[in-house]
Amino acid sequence: MKKANTHTGFSKLVYAVFLTLPAFILAISLSILALITYQNNHIADVFKPKPPRPATPVLVIPEPVDGIRNGMDMRTGLIADDGWEMVRANCTACHSAKLITQNRQTRDGWKEVIAWMQETQGLWDLGKNEDLILDYLAKNYAPEAKGRRARLQNIQWYVLKESKN
Repeated sequence: MKKANTHTGFSKLVYAVFLTLPAFILAISLSILALITYQNNHIADVFKPKPPRPATPVLVIPEPVDGIRNGMDMRTGLIADDGWEMVRANCTACHSAKLITQNRQTRDGWKEVIAWMQETQGLWDLGKNEDLILDYLAKNYAPEAKGRRARLQNIQWYVLKESKN
């Protein structure tokens, strides 16, 4: 017995389209991808030599100048006097020397600051160096007996005219 041909002309056409549809979709997808890539000049750039990258700027931070100039330690800004090395070693291990130079205290005030740092900030016992440090701080960073700023001198004052508003 012979098998009947079950495929009609229309069904043969649908079957052929069904077989070629994945290849057709793949070809369209690749064409769209190529077009998008070309529009972004990626394909053309592949064949061009790339210009050299500009050199990355290097930030150079100069090292502080060592030594003493005009009676100041150039690295910390501390006054170079008896005991300044001890202050630099013990105080600037934890904070900037600017905390010392911008704050002024009496000897008792500096002693209270040291006690506060030992109680709350983890400062170690200074032992016999505490008196040397306190002497230095009281001598060089004691309160100053001057006002906020120096008085203005040689000022030519003028009279403001009243506006007629």
